[in-house]
Amino acid sequence: MSVDIEKSLEIIRRGSVEIIDEKELVEKLKKKKVLRVKAGFDPTAPDLHLGHTVLIQKLKHFQDLGHQVIFLIGDFTGMIGDPTGKSETRKKLSREEVLANAETYKRQIFKILDPDKTEIVFNSTWMDKFTAADFVELCSKYTVARMMERDDFEKRFKENRPISIHEFLYPLVQGYDSVALKADVELGGTDQKFNLLMGRTLQREYGQEPQVIMTMPILEGLDGVQKMSKSLGNYIGIEEPAKDMFGKLMSISDDLMWRYYELLSDKPMSEIEKLKKGVQEGKIHPKKCKEELALEITARFHGRETALKELEAFNQVFAKGGLPEDMPVFNVSEKDKKKLVEILFESKLCASKSEAKRLCKQNAVSIFGGEKIKDPEHVFAPGEYVLKVGKKRFLKVVVA
Repeated sequence: MSVDIEKSLEIIRRGSVEIIDEKELVEKLKKKKVLRVKAGFDPTAPDLHLGHTVLIQKLKHFQDLGHQVIFLIGDFTGMIGDPTGKSETRKKLSREEVLANAETYKRQIFKILDPDKTEIVFNSTWMDKFTAADFVELCSKYTVARMMERDDFEKRFKENRPISIHEFLYPLVQGYDSVALKADVELGGTDQKFNLLMGRTLQREYGQEPQVIMTMPILEGLDGVQKMSKSLGNYIGIEEPAKDMFGKLMSISDDLMWRYYELLSDKPMSEIEKLKKGVQEGKIHPKKCKEELALEITARFHGRETALKELEAFNQVFAKGGLPEDMPVFNVSEKDKKKLVEILFESKLCASKSEAKRLCKQNAVSIFGGEKIKDPEHVFAPGEYVLKVGKKRFLKVVVA
């Protein structure tokens, strides 16, 4: 194996869970200077978060190595709804909803990928041309028995939960995308392994050399336990204000920090290992490493100058014990009798009322310099209050 290929593999392997098959990948690298590397995203929600960028970062690695990156927007599959991990049939989106979300994806991914070197495709381009006969032909390439090997389908079948026929089409269409694009490599989360393998199967059926598949880990959210998810309130959106992004990154645990470094940072692994060793030996404070990570990620989406300002503001609040100069103010009329949970949600300090309730239960809401407020139904008497939520969020509440 040449030195160049070995160096490429070192970058490609970083953070990956599984490569099927690495020997095939080496052969492809020997035969072709430029591989076609695909990752698909269904535009089922308008915003991407850092969990989504694990795949986009890996696409960037391939792009930096000189390969052709294909960002596939599944506007057709998005209308079917991915059944992966679902305990019931997923609600279908309208084409208008899917296309609106797709436009925001196109804007957001170029904060990471080079727009001049990225091929953006929509799978409706070929799927809209499919005839009934084409679908019958596609469905003939796979058996019901093999489809039922999927954990989610098997579980729902045993529990007598409905499985719609159109859900069987999802992995078939995703697999056919690889045929249409003549993909050499496809990336996906560990939960997508069945669908990725479908691409290999269908490429063989249609007379193509099967793609290599790479699975990437599912990024844990701010709690370090569950996967990053907007519905769980443990996410960092890539279009969040710089202040929120920086503060959230500084709030992660020291252990989770290294996970984020490996999957999200552009630093070489050798540099990350040096930082990690320095922390273990007591030569580097973990807060310093976390600041570097928060600075890098915030700069990626908001620019370095803005990120440096957030670092300074963060240290003013937390290192010096002060309050941010631009603290938001929320005015409440006494007669409205607004509850704490409503204030936290309506002020956008919390993404949802459920997040606000959870933080109260976790003793994460307090009056700055004073008592913790455990009751989400708490109603403030007239006056001015500075609320502290977690370690990084502040809100001035004025009740009059």
